[in-house]
Order: sequence, then structure tokens, then C-alpha cells
Amino acid sequence: MRMYDLIEKKKHGEALTAEEIREMIAAYTAGDIPDYQMSAMTMAIYFQGMTDREIFDLTDAMAHSGDTVDLSAFGDRSVDKHSTGGVGDKTTLIVTPIVAACGGMVAKMSGRGLGHTGGTVDKLESFPGFRTSLEPAEFTAQVTRCGLAVIGQSADLAPADKKLYALRDVTATVDSIPLIASSIMSKKLAAGTKSIVLDVKCGSGAFMHGLDNAVALAETMVRIGKAHGRNTAAVISNMDRPLGHAIGNAMEVCEAMEVLRGEGPDDLREICLTLASKMVELSCGLSADEAAKATAEALNGGKALAKFREWIGEQGGDTAYVDDPSLFGVAAYTAEVKAPAAGVILSCNAEQIGTAAMVLGAGRQTKDSVIDPRAGITLVKKPADTVKAGDVIARLYTEKAETLEAAAKLVQEALTFTDRPVEQQPLVYRVIS
Repeated sequence: MRMYDLIEKKKHGEALTAEEIREMIAAYTAGDIPDYQMSAMTMAIYFQGMTDREIFDLTDAMAHSGDTVDLSAFGDRSVDKHSTGGVGDKTTLIVTPIVAACGGMVAKMSGRGLGHTGGTVDKLESFPGFRTSLEPAEFTAQVTRCGLAVIGQSADLAPADKKLYALRDVTATVDSIPLIASSIMSKKLAAGTKSIVLDVKCGSGAFMHGLDNAVALAETMVRIGKAHGRNTAAVISNMDRPLGHAIGNAMEVCEAMEVLRGEGPDDLREICLTLASKMVELSCGLSADEAAKATAEALNGGKALAKFREWIGEQGGDTAYVDDPSLFGVAAYTAEVKAPAAGVILSCNAEQIGTAAMVLGAGRQTKDSVIDPRAGITLVKKPADTVKAGDVIARLYTEKAETLEAAAKLVQEALTFTDRPVEQQPLVYRVIS
């Protein structure tokens, strides 16, 4: 096999064979194919696309490029969720204990945040002592005891994806549905769970800005999962505004615990119950109505909160912070962003809000940036809310006073106003299963 010939073939829109894809991924992972040739291939895929069969073969080759996790001991009960990334997206902190309280076995690997999107691992590390790295035997033993474990992604899991994603990130080939779908699903397949629920974000704060593209991505990933014998469903959700009110690591943890206590924002509660019920439906063999009832009872009856406390303790986190969230403290410097005039908030650029939180220290501008767990934003007002001149729209928190002015400007520019009523947009656009 010559890489030149494969690039030429894909450049003309021809389909690669399963053997060609396997050999190409194996050679690239081993370092035998240089980045400049793989860059040419990803650009050819970007313009020419791939057939479903090619996408399935690419995903399979990437999934088996390194270690895989064996969760067969949990039978059909193992379940995972994946979000394509958003602002204020703390759903894993709420959904996973709900599902575990209902009998699902959640063995999950999560990522860190980069840029304007937050990472579950960073949020969990807001708890003093919480361990986001467990040995494989510890990981499966905890899932057996608790029904839930969430750790950082292993470097040995789908290493081909790690190399390819870094390459795509600097060659303007990230936004290709075949490459996005294979990237996400290769890690999910390698992680070994029987059931997978995908939260595909759509809107200004998401990677997929348009609904049509979000639907196409979701449908492709569901087909990949089913082709590989996994129960797979996708929820397409609205990310034209941040989820909930809190954006920032410890702040999002506190808001997640509010929901687990039966409080918290309605939008966050709604999307979490939608995701959790689909996970329970797939992993526990319940009907949609039975799963919805079970997840609501787990949340409203306190079982999910109890499971959350157990989970934090199992991974070494200080459970005193669960009982008394004030222990997380407040950042040294704060500022308020106020409404310039009376009106109704028409829209909110969620990506810009996420960028403002990153500037304050809640996210990474580079891979080496250090996260400040107390930094972030409370978005007091959201689209469709009515405001008077001088009303507080957002509160900013940081340990670096010099970042407040730039972050406040970003928040102000992210919001648009009107003098007419604004219709609330749906939170969930579609469920694909």
C-alpha cells in the first residue's frame, strides 16, 4: 500500500476498502505515515466525504488502534453518554448518578476542557482529593460496587484518534462529519460500553451551529454504534444559550448539586432527565415511559443525590463539600454586567460567554493553561427574559482582577436586545434512536 495512491483515490471521490483503511490507520499510529500525507488525506475526506461503510471501517480501525476496555462482566447494563461540547454543560454530574440509582452501570471516561467548552474531569477535580485516574481493576471494581465511575481518558485508548484530532485541529479539517463521527465513536467503542447515548449540541455555543448538520452527525453516529452491536441513541439539544446559569468548574458543580436536591434551573433539569431516561431505557430494558418514571423518581426522591455523594467519596473526593457547597468558596474578585437599557434579551452567543469564562480562568487557552476552579460566570438573565436598565445580567468571578474588563466586554457583546416579546426556543430538538 502506498499512501500516495490512497490520497489520489480519495481525491477523486473513490471509496477506500476496509483493508486500505486498516493499514493506513495502523501505519499512521505507528509513525510510518508522515503528517503531511495524512493532512492531505483528511482534506480529501473533507471535500469528498465517505460512504457509511468507509466511516464504519475508519471508526473500527481507530477503536482498535490501542487498548480496549472489557465491560462484558456488566452484561447489557453498561452505559455511557457523550456530549459534543457546550457552555455550562454539567449534565454528566447529574445524569450519571440518576442512571446508577436506577440500576445502570456507568463506566465513563471523560475529557478536560479546551477553549470555550468545559470538561467534566476539570469540574470533578474541584472536589479536594477526587481522583480522576484509576487503575483498570480499580475502575471496574468501583463500577461493580457503586454503579458509577468517571475517569480521565486513557492515552492508550484509540491513540489513532488522538493523533488525527491534533492534526485536524491545525489543518482546518475538524468540521467534517465522517471525521467527527469516527473520532467520537472510536473512543466510545474502545471504552466498551453496551449502550451509548449521544448529546449532540446545536447552536452558537456548539461545534454544530446548524440543525441539519447536527442531525446528520447524530444519525451517522447512531448508525456507527448499531453497526458495531451497540444500543445507540442521540439527543439533539439547544446550545444557543448556556445550559443553566453557572459557567465555571466549582460553580457548575454547585449548580449540579442544586438539581440533585430538587432545585436548580428548569432547562438543566429537563435535559438531564431526557438523557438519563434514554440511558436507563437502553441499559435496563425499560420502555420509554417506565424509564422516564424511574429517572424522575430517582431525582425527586433523593436517590440520585445519595448516589452522587457515594460516587464522590468512592473516588477520594471530600463529601463534606456535597453537604456544604459553601466550602468551595468564592473567587477573590467579582464584577457585574448590567443591562444598558430596558428590553428583552433576544439572543445570547454562547461561545462568546464561554470565551469570557475562559478569560477569567475557568477554561484553557492552551493545553498547558492552569484551571482556576472558582473562576466563572453566573448568567442571571437569558434569552426571552425581560430586563430594566441597570438590571444585573451576569456576575463575573476570578482570581485575576485584570481579566474582568475584557470578560465583561465579551459578555456585553454576546447579548442582543429587542423591545418585543421573544419566543423561548425548544431545549430538545429531536431524539434519534
